[in-house]
Amino acid sequence: MIDIINNEYLTLILIPILIGVLEVIKKSDLFNPKFIPIASLVLGILLGIIFTGFNVKDGIIAGLFIGLSAVGLYSGTTNAIEGIKARE
Repeated sequence: MIDIINNEYLTLILIPILIGVLEVIKKSDLFNPKFIPIASLVLGILLGIIFTGFNVKDGIIAGLFIGLSAVGLYSGTTNAIEGIKARE
């Protein structure tokens, strides 16, 4: 199994990078923004596989962690911004 503890810094770097990629995809109208969570999971798994040296099993686990973290942070930030704007 992937040793997340030793690679936590790289994982923490990949999450904001993935959020940036998702934002670019959203702004470019490549596909419906409703599918951003699916794109996050797919891209997270791809990054995870690359990140683990093409070990597919560990890459999927790491990728799910990266993808789900990115989409959660993305969604939480978006909801917080909308909530702040609604109060103004």
